Amino acid sequence: FNSNMDEVAVVASKLCVRLKLAPQDICVQAITLFKHDVITAWTESILKPSEICGLFLGVDCGHWDIYSDWNVTFPDTPKPPVTPHKPPSPGSPVTRVLFLTDIHWDKDYIPGTDPDCQDPLCCRKGSGLPPKHRKGAGKWGAYSKCDLPLHTIENLLQHLQSEHFDLVYWTGDIPAHDVWHQTRKDQLGALNTITRLIRKYLGHIPVYPAVGNHETTPVNSFPPPFVHGNESSAWLYDAMVQLWKYWLPEEAQETLRKAGFYTVKLKPGLRLVSLNMNFCSHENFWLLVNSTDPAGQLQWLVSILQEAEDNGDKVHIIGHIPPGLCMKVWSWNYYRIVNRYEGTIAAQFFGHTHVDEFEVFYDEETLSRAVSVAFIAPSITTYINLNPGFRVYQIDGNYPASSHSVLDHETYILNLTEANERDNPRWVFLYRLRETYGIKTAFPVDMDNLISQFLLDDRLFQRYWFLYHKGHTDQPCQQACKTATICALRTGRADDPALCKDLHNKVTYRETQSLWRQRRMC
Repeated sequence: FNSNMDEVAVVASKLCVRLKLAPQDICVQAITLFKHDVITAWTESILKPSEICGLFLGVDCGHWDIYSDWNVTFPDTPKPPVTPHKPPSPGSPVTRVLFLTDIHWDKDYIPGTDPDCQDPLCCRKGSGLPPKHRKGAGKWGAYSKCDLPLHTIENLLQHLQSEHFDLVYWTGDIPAHDVWHQTRKDQLGALNTITRLIRKYLGHIPVYPAVGNHETTPVNSFPPPFVHGNESSAWLYDAMVQLWKYWLPEEAQETLRKAGFYTVKLKPGLRLVSLNMNFCSHENFWLLVNSTDPAGQLQWLVSILQEAEDNGDKVHIIGHIPPGLCMKVWSWNYYRIVNRYEGTIAAQFFGHTHVDEFEVFYDEETLSRAVSVAFIAPSITTYINLNPGFRVYQIDGNYPASSHSVLDHETYILNLTEANERDNPRWVFLYRLRETYGIKTAFPVDMDNLISQFLLDDRLFQRYWFLYHKGHTDQPCQQACKTATICALRTGRADDPALCKDLHNKVTYRETQSLWRQRRMC
């Protein structure tokens, strides 16, 4: 078996070089790192050679769709009548939630190195020096395919230390994008370093993490709990429990240790659910073995939401990968859950794409009534060609009959052009949602109406496009780009052309999906 594995690895390395997916040394390192887990998952799956080719190289090489349909089961309890969202009374308490996502610390970042090297990640040891006409990587970061040095991350946390927040939601992706040579020791080192920094500067505030796709190695490799021994994720989840037990009660630690998800009662009337969205990921090759509700997570979610509904509680859901980018069958089941418990799910928060966007969920019967919004916050990292940023949500506060819904949000950035000219950088306010777009509230109907405004008012849409990139883009978004971007805002469930049917008179849904590839690959 091992000799066959080595032969497959040699062929894969040659293919990687021939297709110019990466330089030869990175192809070899990546294949060496991935070969055991990937081939083990393949041999336990039912993939044919043509399906393997289609999975990795696209539909021109082969077709694959081996994921069987499955459905979560709902209790017999009928769905309560839908009550329209109402803004809180003036003077009602407001909860401020700091949202951190996609830190991507590069321990090998070196100022002055080439930001445009040939490797998939630059500004680091091995990148070399830039050409004479090009500036090297800045002290605080670079507009290129680079991640962040530790001193930028620590500077952010120092800045946040003096601000007032009631809660912190932290949705993962701690290590850098040098995925071709990461070890478990590297990943645990990054987890330990960043967790301790957050505790150092924000330790007085409750912090609730979610697991990102880059936490493990190989990247995206999250075996469901039926995989045991050294191939399991126990090495990672056990470390998370040890480092995060300061924030999480024992009951939450139990499910985190088992499969990377948990629930916590935040305050009277409000519960948090932290999902492990790697169990919905196209790139998690372990799901080739069995993709039916991995770890029973969605069925567990139904039970948590039903209990919350019975108790009159509201629920916040956090996770890394947005639901619209998940595998179709998982995504459609999640969409059904959001529809059934629209009166209980007060808000959804995700990251992963590194940009500033959202996904609106609609009623399943007509796909016309907005029922929920998944807010997707921008990354702390610069990868690719972005300013570092973070988000603060204003939530309906803690009082009887609070909706605990998102009322507004603010985004802050580090302008790298200015920051790299000084020793003490300034994190600055970028925009406020309601003020910028002229909306009265941030409820689902408002966000759906905003999408309609983007179609009618190109100037407003281009403003969105600028903020989507955290204030750093020179290129307008027209025609196919605009169609794909607006379609993404409507796509709370994957592979559903009906959500964007009025947009495809000039651009097909398949073309639209191809333009989303970068959003999936973060």
